[in-house]
Amino acid sequence: MRVFAITVGCINFLISWQSQLQQVFGAGATQDASTLIIDKADFAAVGLTADTSNTAEALLIAIILTAQSSLTEANFETNLEQSIYVETGLPSFRTRNTTQYRTDSLAITLAKLDTAGQIDPDDY
Repeated sequence: MRVFAITVGCINFLISWQSQLQQVFGAGATQDASTLIIDKADFAAVGLTADTSNTAEALLIAIILTAQSSLTEANFETNLEQSIYVETGLPSFRTRNTTQYRTDSLAITLAKLDTAGQIDPDDY
């Protein structure tokens, strides 16, 4: 686990990147050089029922909804180490074939210094 000490005025903050990993991916999340392990049970708070047949879409939404609680725009404004924030968009409706669906939007905003015109995960 990497821990960094940051001094702001007279206050020392310890930022644990393992804690941030767990805030974004759930309390049971761990990683090493080649593996990210996520515990599905950590997504119960956002509505996922852990099961062997969870769809990739359900897991992706559970990850994004979990991340949304810590990757807020307010945190982004005050934490210079944070480069991503998640916002809820406005719901709307869409017709597919003849069936009407409710659509919900989640906007994931990525911020980095303007050095290249493409998204590179290593930049965040």
